[in-house]
Amino acid sequence: MKINKPIVLLFLASLLMSSCQKDFSYLKELDDPEWVQSNVKNLTDIIVYDIFSPPVASRVYLYPTIAAYQTMQLANLDSYASLVGQVKGLEPLPANQDEDVNYTIASLHAFNEVGRALIFSEDKMLIFQENLDEKLKEKGVPRSVLNASKEYGVQVAAHILEWAKGDLYNQTRTYPKYTIQEEEHYWKPTPPDYMDGIEPHWNQIRTMALDSANQFPPKPPLAFDLKEGSPFQIQLQEVFEIRNKITDEQLEIAKFWDCNPYVTHHRGHAMFATKKITPGGHWIGITSVVTRKANSDFEATLNAYTNVTIALFDAFISCWDEKWNTLVVRPETLINKYYDEEWLPILQTPPFPEYTSGHSVISRAAAITLTDLFGDNFAFDDTTEIEYGLPVRSFNSFIEASEEAALSRLYGGIHYMMAIEEGVAQGEQVGKHVVNKIQTYIGDKKNLAIK
Repeated sequence: MKINKPIVLLFLASLLMSSCQKDFSYLKELDDPEWVQSNVKNLTDIIVYDIFSPPVASRVYLYPTIAAYQTMQLANLDSYASLVGQVKGLEPLPANQDEDVNYTIASLHAFNEVGRALIFSEDKMLIFQENLDEKLKEKGVPRSVLNASKEYGVQVAAHILEWAKGDLYNQTRTYPKYTIQEEEHYWKPTPPDYMDGIEPHWNQIRTMALDSANQFPPKPPLAFDLKEGSPFQIQLQEVFEIRNKITDEQLEIAKFWDCNPYVTHHRGHAMFATKKITPGGHWIGITSVVTRKANSDFEATLNAYTNVTIALFDAFISCWDEKWNTLVVRPETLINKYYDEEWLPILQTPPFPEYTSGHSVISRAAAITLTDLFGDNFAFDDTTEIEYGLPVRSFNSFIEASEEAALSRLYGGIHYMMAIEEGVAQGEQVGKHVVNKIQTYIGDKKNLAIK
């Protein structure tokens, strides 16, 4: 039988072409920002489950996001700049030697690998990773591409985790607890659990963009003076009176921005706790909302999370530096002693000093960052708290949302106005510094987050 070679060659070429088309059809499926969104939401859920404190949670968000961003950036050199040289101590990622690596898949895997190293519930992350792999296979990702991409993601994760070791987090785990000082103007643990002060050494954690933890110190707090009519006493009285005549709107605002990761409830001899997102987690949720509304693509979505996590991380360090240097007593402590021993704030007083207000600082820093990305008048519906049984609140801008978040601390009965006002000013400085120093998007479009 005579074989027609031209026909055979044509047939083989046709098979090769169809094979190539099949092999690469998955690329369109990967160009979906929901891959990023699901990764971040899973990490948030684990952070809530594991009950990380607000400053520690900001660290858990930071390093996985930077791992993913740096990996994504390798495939988008014309649009996104590396963070090397922009954040402290970060070195270039290890070179990729495998042509089968897909940087989108590698970035997702690097995110989860770093996240798994920073949380407690590793089993939950492993289950998520297994499900992610199955979804990628269903989208037609070849086994060789998936394996190579995961392997490079592991290399990236190891690199980022080695960098993370230099931020002094592990060392501060061994530092002594705060020793309570008896003078009444100093912070004391508050009821109902009288917990030890959280992270008194957080100002020693390495910053990302800030030169130092105390680069933007707020004005000194008002001098402690309980004499009637003194500036300090007037602000203490304000907290006391607002709680006693709070309006429905003020109550809703206080609860919406509570963001206490571990609220305890006592019924007789029984105690149970409610877990919720942290203040930083709330702004991560807002970032999710607005990137979806803006139709940000995979890269732009990851870029937004990267800038916000850096701002949140540095803002917490700046705020905690002030808190543990000034050691201002909480309103609840003084109101119970001098005004009404049965008085309770709307929100449970968190276990760290009062000045400045953490939510005020980090909310403003995040709002400045998001404004830089999406503009001054980006209206959005904040659905972040729906899963915690709270209604949607709508805002005309990120700054408006940050102002309400700050004021919520007065309505909640846990901060004086001085801590709120100076916290906002502190957050403004941190946010502007981060925006000016961290330049990630280098493409042609004016808007950094929307292509």
